[in-house]
Amino acid sequence: MSETPTVATPLPFDQLVDAIRSHRSVYGHISGLRLDHAAPGESWASLPHRPVFVGDTGTGVLHGGVVTAMLDEACGMAAQLALDGTRAIATLDLRIDYLKPATPGLEIKAHAVCYRTTRSIAFVRATAYQESEDDPVATATACFMVGANRTNMLKGRSRNDLTLPVLEAPDDPTGPFAQSPFARCLGIRVSEDGTLVMPFSQQIIGNPLLPAIHGGITGAFLETTAIVGVTRELGVAPPKPIGLTVNYLRSGRALDSYATVSIVKQGRRVVAFEAQAWQDDRSKPIASAFGHFMLRQTPGADEE
Repeated sequence: MSETPTVATPLPFDQLVDAIRSHRSVYGHISGLRLDHAAPGESWASLPHRPVFVGDTGTGVLHGGVVTAMLDEACGMAAQLALDGTRAIATLDLRIDYLKPATPGLEIKAHAVCYRTTRSIAFVRATAYQESEDDPVATATACFMVGANRTNMLKGRSRNDLTLPVLEAPDDPTGPFAQSPFARCLGIRVSEDGTLVMPFSQQIIGNPLLPAIHGGITGAFLETTAIVGVTRELGVAPPKPIGLTVNYLRSGRALDSYATVSIVKQGRRVVAFEAQAWQDDRSKPIASAFGHFMLRQTPGADEE
């Protein structure tokens, strides 16, 4: 005799908020990201400043991947707050526009709004800011698949019940990421053939039930790959990110990830690039990214 399917019980909104706070991604938890306020379909979150988040110790500016990961998490919380807690979600795509560098030393905040849901898709927009939402650091738009799999994080164990790793950036004064603590924190390295490698670790997990790599961290890895590749190929100073669109093609599993980048078009001031990440099979990428960088002007060079 067949078993009767179990029907998930919707969570009252207050319980939904509590579940989201205590069942966030592993990376979201250890990064210190907080859900400060919630409303149906809306999240207000904040991320304290930490030295490990810096992308360039020369300026103290945050790594763009920190902002990407925070916005991905904030958008995901808004999507969950628009639903009833019974279904898993997974990021389909995420677009980030970088409007200005974050001020060093200050926490960063995010306000995300899930403005529409269908049976299968949740659509979200978000703003990252510091002093005022009217003066944003970055904006994001994202799409999430609803009911993507059977591993609903809100039904798992509370993060408070687990022993979690600490985010650290091992010193590597002679390595390619000597000035980038966040890249060192993720363990990113450059292989002999120029491919970038991000080893799997517990700290980069998004959904612990699969387990799967945090989508924002995959985006950070692709952005880092693009910066390293463009810098090396053009022989220029590291460029400034303008915008990045990440398409998530399959879950990043508990495996090392690899990525390469190619320049699509190069102008005098702007470079368009495309990057791709994979794991055990290069023909089956886990994510791809397309974006633009602003080249840093050489002193004395003519403007367009």
